[in-house]
Amino acid sequence: MNKKKVIRSFFYVSCLLVTVSSFCQQNEGYTYAPEFYVCQKLNSDDKMVIDGDIRDKAWQSATWISQLVDIEGDIKPKPLYDTKIAMLWDANYLYIAAELKEPHLWATMDKQDMVIFHENDFEVFLDPDGDTHHYGEIEINALGTIWDLLLSRPYRDKGRAIDTWNITDIKKGVKLYGTINFPSDTDDRWTVEMAIPWSVLEELNTHDGPPKHGEAWKVNFSRVQWQLDNTEQKYQKKIDSKTKKPFAEYNWVWSPQGVVAMHQPETWGIVIFGDQKSDMNPHIKEAKTIEKKIL
Repeated sequence: MNKKKVIRSFFYVSCLLVTVSSFCQQNEGYTYAPEFYVCQKLNSDDKMVIDGDIRDKAWQSATWISQLVDIEGDIKPKPLYDTKIAMLWDANYLYIAAELKEPHLWATMDKQDMVIFHENDFEVFLDPDGDTHHYGEIEINALGTIWDLLLSRPYRDKGRAIDTWNITDIKKGVKLYGTINFPSDTDDRWTVEMAIPWSVLEELNTHDGPPKHGEAWKVNFSRVQWQLDNTEQKYQKKIDSKTKKPFAEYNWVWSPQGVVAMHQPETWGIVIFGDQKSDMNPHIKEAKTIEKKIL
């Protein structure tokens, strides 16, 4: 299948699904405008070490998403803390890096497949074939604990989370700039690296192996952030005096959803895969044109 057919087939499926999508759940007057990102191929001369340190030469040449927004879009305030994200790929892995500014490093969940978003975390959502079904989610906290799960379909469509799905041979690293779970000081940030093997992502896609040049995926990134108190010299969720329950978490994302609902794949952002230093403008222009017609 040539480059144009790959993108066209991807968005044809999206077009079909949008007609029955959850846009009726969105805020009145909200206009979906997906973010676009070009994921370039890792330079063969650059060595990628997955240890959480994003100062590697490889990441210096990547394009960085410089800021997230509230999941509901511009109707809500901008995030309190900065976040930046980058992606790269090669024949074996999809690489993801993130830097999360954070004055209060906090994480206690230390076993795989715990429900990480009940604390602060960073999340990745991947729907390679864009059909809004059979997509993957990865959550990671500042301890490096991962929750990787497969969604048969969105929860709104009675989908279920399959916790037993594991990303075999995933590489991940976290680096802390501060002292975790120590409220007496102010921290700076934490950084994350992931290397996700194509051999696992093939389960979510229509073909084996790495993406083709010009191939487009539905992708989103999320950061869950809770308001904290340091009562009794330990972090706890801040309690609303009226409801006597913790304040709702902040949900900061790359491509806004219009509602507090991450599991709405048709309104995720779009990542287009390219070769090293290749001209991706034609692919981006075509993807944007097709997406505009859909909506």
